Amino acid sequence: MVATPPSGSSTGSELISIVLSQDWSLSAHVSPVAILALSALVFFVWLAVRFYFRQRLTNFEIDSAEFGLGDQRILLKPNETDRQIAYSIWVELSTRKIGLPIDVDDDIIAEIYDSWYAFFSVTRELIKDIPVSKVRNDSTSKIINLSVEVLNEGLRPHLTKWQARYRHWYEKQLDKSDDVDPQSLQKRFPAYDALTSDMLEVNKRLIKYRQKMIDLVKK
Repeated sequence: MVATPPSGSSTGSELISIVLSQDWSLSAHVSPVAILALSALVFFVWLAVRFYFRQRLTNFEIDSAEFGLGDQRILLKPNETDRQIAYSIWVELSTRKIGLPIDVDDDIIAEIYDSWYAFFSVTRELIKDIPVSKVRNDSTSKIINLSVEVLNEGLRPHLTKWQARYRHWYEKQLDKSDDVDPQSLQKRFPAYDALTSDMLEVNKRLIKYRQKMIDLVKK
């Protein structure tokens, strides 16, 4: 910073100069080079701060134990593909009787199974439609593997054990229906307590999975 003589002249070589004129008024001059340098400095500082906070904020942890899938903890740095997958799964879970609480007194078990089967099919197709180039991303791969585990280890065991047995029994009962409502009829299933207990446990885990998906979307 240079104060020039009262003549008011300046060499023009300074990046920043202050000129004192003959009438004792001050004027400042900033060269284009100084403006560019300051702009570049501000830009790089902004980039550094953005990168720092992005690195801190995008870490996302999923505890598989919440879904009954072991004690593995998955650390993600979600990208837009991951968020799109999570959002699509969340929508399916939120619009079917799978990620919402089951009321065993009012809900119809056969309709719950229809919903679970549809979710299984839709999620499988969703995963299949993800481009291979995206699957190579470590974070996306983890989301896909988790979703497959939820289907195969969280949902399939219950369906394998109970669905066919229950439907076979239920359809036979409908053939000899005595005009009883479906909710009352399903309670006559010989293993009703065991079936609904297992169903509610699966439902509880899937609700947590649904919440984790929307948390990932909002991250």
